[in-house]
Amino acid sequence: MKQSFKIIAIDGGAGSGKSTTASILSQRLNLLHVDTGLHYRAVTQSLLNKLGEVKNFESYLNKNKISFDTILSEKKSLIVVDGQTYTLPELRSKRINESVSNCASIPLVRTALLDYQRSLVSCAKQNDFLGVVMEGRDIGSVVLPDADLKIFLVAAEVIRQDRREKDGEIDQIKTRDKLDSTRAIAPLLKTDDSLIIDTGTLSIEEVYSKIHQTLGF
Repeated sequence: MKQSFKIIAIDGGAGSGKSTTASILSQRLNLLHVDTGLHYRAVTQSLLNKLGEVKNFESYLNKNKISFDTILSEKKSLIVVDGQTYTLPELRSKRINESVSNCASIPLVRTALLDYQRSLVSCAKQNDFLGVVMEGRDIGSVVLPDADLKIFLVAAEVIRQDRREKDGEIDQIKTRDKLDSTRAIAPLLKTDDSLIIDTGTLSIEEVYSKIHQTLGF
């Protein structure tokens, strides 16, 4: 019997374990891994390169469209913005860390990315994946509201801060949480039908097992 195509939405704050969780699901279940956080970082990098400051973004976007394309690398989708790709060190730089939340709060940025992000479900089907696992902060609430499984990851602030620092990111969790949760457009939000998992109290294998059992694979 052929396995049905699965759409999994993973949301959570900075350092909650979204990428680690999405990666293990992708590798073990043959799902396309989509990291929407990197989409916003790539757009931020592209616009900073063109304009220099976030305050100039909206006026530029009122007159110009951004183009998106996709490169598949193993089981992960990589975004191409206006013909350019960026390395992880570039996208995790201090400058991007300080600018990405403000960029992501611009309605024109979110509108531009929404259709692209949703199109990656079709991309996964066309490339013979068994599903898609998409991570971010508004996946279950906005991008993929009809996902087969919505997951919301949590962990104590001190644990999340430690993870960020080990990844070389120095922005403060409390500040990012406030920016992500209070923005007017698509804030970080736990939907009522989300499976809540505390990654601070469970190992990655325990997290995987819980999700795997819920999916019924």
